Amino acid sequence: MNAAKNWLKKYVPDLNVTDQEFMDGMTLSGTKCEGYHAMDRNLEKIVVGQIEKIEKHPDADKLIVCQVNVGSETIQIVTGAPNVKEGDKVPVVLDGGKVAGGHDGSPLPEDGIAIKAGKLRGVESFGMMCSIEELGSDRNMYPEAPEDGIYIFPEDTKVGEDAVEVLGLHDTSFEFEVTSNRVDCYSITGIAREAAATFGVDFVPPVVNETGNGEKVEDYVSVEVQDPDLCPRYCARVVKNIKIAPSPQWMQRALASSGIRPINNLVDITNFIMEEYGQPMHAFDLDTVAGHKIIVRRGKDGEQFQTLDGQMRTLDSEVLMICDAEKEIGIAGIMGGENSKITDDVKNVLFEAATFNGVNIRKSAKRIGIRSDASGKFEKGLDPNNAEAAINRACQLIEELGCGEVVSGMIDVKEPIKPLVTLPFEPDFYNGLLGTDIDKDTMLSIFKKLEIAYDESTNMLTMPSFRQDLLGKADLAEEVARFFGYDKIPQTLPKGEATTGKLPFKLEVEKIASRVAMYYGFSQGMCYSFESPKVFDKLLIPEGDALRSAIKISNPLGEDFSIMRTTSLNGILSSLSTNYNRRNKDVRLFEIANVYRPKALPLTELPDERSTFTLGMYGEGDFFTLKGVLEQLFDELGITASRKYDPSNKKPFLHPGRQADIRCKDAVFGYIGEVHPMVCDAYDIGTRAYVAVIDLPVVLPFVTFDRKYEGIAKFPAVTRDLSMVVPKDVCVGNIEEMICQRGGKLLEELKLFDVYEGDQIKEGFKSVAYSLSFRDKEKTLEEKDVSGAMKKILNGLESIGIELRA
Repeated sequence: MNAAKNWLKKYVPDLNVTDQEFMDGMTLSGTKCEGYHAMDRNLEKIVVGQIEKIEKHPDADKLIVCQVNVGSETIQIVTGAPNVKEGDKVPVVLDGGKVAGGHDGSPLPEDGIAIKAGKLRGVESFGMMCSIEELGSDRNMYPEAPEDGIYIFPEDTKVGEDAVEVLGLHDTSFEFEVTSNRVDCYSITGIAREAAATFGVDFVPPVVNETGNGEKVEDYVSVEVQDPDLCPRYCARVVKNIKIAPSPQWMQRALASSGIRPINNLVDITNFIMEEYGQPMHAFDLDTVAGHKIIVRRGKDGEQFQTLDGQMRTLDSEVLMICDAEKEIGIAGIMGGENSKITDDVKNVLFEAATFNGVNIRKSAKRIGIRSDASGKFEKGLDPNNAEAAINRACQLIEELGCGEVVSGMIDVKEPIKPLVTLPFEPDFYNGLLGTDIDKDTMLSIFKKLEIAYDESTNMLTMPSFRQDLLGKADLAEEVARFFGYDKIPQTLPKGEATTGKLPFKLEVEKIASRVAMYYGFSQGMCYSFESPKVFDKLLIPEGDALRSAIKISNPLGEDFSIMRTTSLNGILSSLSTNYNRRNKDVRLFEIANVYRPKALPLTELPDERSTFTLGMYGEGDFFTLKGVLEQLFDELGITASRKYDPSNKKPFLHPGRQADIRCKDAVFGYIGEVHPMVCDAYDIGTRAYVAVIDLPVVLPFVTFDRKYEGIAKFPAVTRDLSMVVPKDVCVGNIEEMICQRGGKLLEELKLFDVYEGDQIKEGFKSVAYSLSFRDKEKTLEEKDVSGAMKKILNGLESIGIELRA
């Protein structure tokens, strides 16, 4: 949608802002402005001059020397224009001025063309007379301009005036991106309303006066609407004794600023109304309308009809047609027919302003293969009340411009118009939705500018008919936001459980588990939830074990997918097997997925779907490598309670001497271990493999993301290495528990750095070495402090059969 600033100011006379301020303000209030074009850009020092004398150039046959009166003086200009004569009034660029471009219509230069005094073939020239192209326009916008030559002003133009002003080029055309729900903004008055509300000034709509000669329009024409579902309103008026002539300069300039070429007064009026009101109109030659009767009905399948552009169109029964008593004369809302077009010989005109079904117009235009400016507006669904105002405004212009004699009255065939939308005034809802604290009076002042009426007694708001997009209270909140200012709305956090701006607790835990696994080189996999009953035999799970109580699929793809898995091991081991047999040397995989354990069989209720975190690996690394990954995970999850790795509960699918349950207080987090060699053989894995399975629902109650900052230690740490001979049946966990218990507050950290079994160690024992770090946060440790702590630790270790290694 293009709109010229001068045209807008007719309805918003107090609009005093720069072009950039206007574009920015309209965009911020929701009427997006794509850009603007100043029509007088690069036009400087151009006045109306009158040619007083013309002489031939002494040294050039195609040049003439003109003496031109520019008001303040008479200057000499040399030109080659073929169309000028003495007495003509022309646009003259004075010395030091600028024009927009060249006379050949080539693309306009960015900075225009500077004009300076000089000599042409030895004769001095102190300016230049301009063509319309040199002024940045063309003959489409100024049809009176010559095809090749200087633009000639009317005789009554005053010499010395600003030629750019006389031509109406001191104007700016703005290009708006209008969304389809704002059909009211496909008009100059619609944009003007928005501008008035945006800049806080008054909107002055066109004043429409009653017109007519006292005759009755019913004596000239009748209207019948056979398909009111496709045409809810049809307004018709008659104008007789038409006088075709050029429209006045102000109308031509207004249309030209919107990109519409002026043609004649009758056509220009219909185009002017379409731009001003956003209501397409059509004019029929009444003398070609058979029976002086209009019938609005559907077309006939396969029928041919010639439109105004001379093309034959194929109709169907879904296309709405405007017909007379004998034939079709127009395609409703799209284009008129060749058989009723306006010619220079027209005497009597029938004006049509109607409202058509927007969906039908859009579909019809697509099927027929034609899209016009009118159909582009009708297809968006026009306000039925707008048709009457538009046709009356057109008849007023007919009378004012002396274009014809308007017959009194209007034929108005319409369905009951829907009542205006009313909504309660709910300022608390608007503020709650927007996150604002706008007072009630400010909201009401915004609604008043938008012509939304407020009834204080009922606390109801009534929407204007042209705002068909205002249907709910959220729409009203948007209007408040637009004109209060989006830039003034403070930043607030979203409200509500589902929109707190972060992941749910369970998903956050799963995210951390994935991050830790990937940090240690594990790749995420996705395994099937449907498995084969043979899985239990491969995993050496004995008969009667609870894991064998699986849910059977009622319509499985086959036996291999006939039950729902109760353990995640089969999937991860199958993936490890695939990688091993494809010669991948070091493989680490993890999966976060559900296992399905029924509460009873046959099913009487939904099963227990437990989310499990499963890790599997072979190649570089061992049991303790995998244990380190789990310890990192528990630290990331903020689990501060001590954890034990209990080897007493034997699982058949794990190596009997290299497995452990992971316990924390009374809860079992899961298990870790080396895969049983027989299970590895069953899965065709020819190397040691390690797995860990964490039951996430058990872990969740122990997780916390609360963190307390501790400053960097100010005092140095003291380290001691401790090498021990330990009975094989004593677990590392028991050793660490004892060290931590006896080390007290001074013990900051302990690290296991060596486990050894060999000839140098007596039978039934192993060598275990730790590095201990001590630190006091309040002072520098002395030797006696560290020695005392070490003595307590050694005494505790001796109590469980551990000796210092010599």
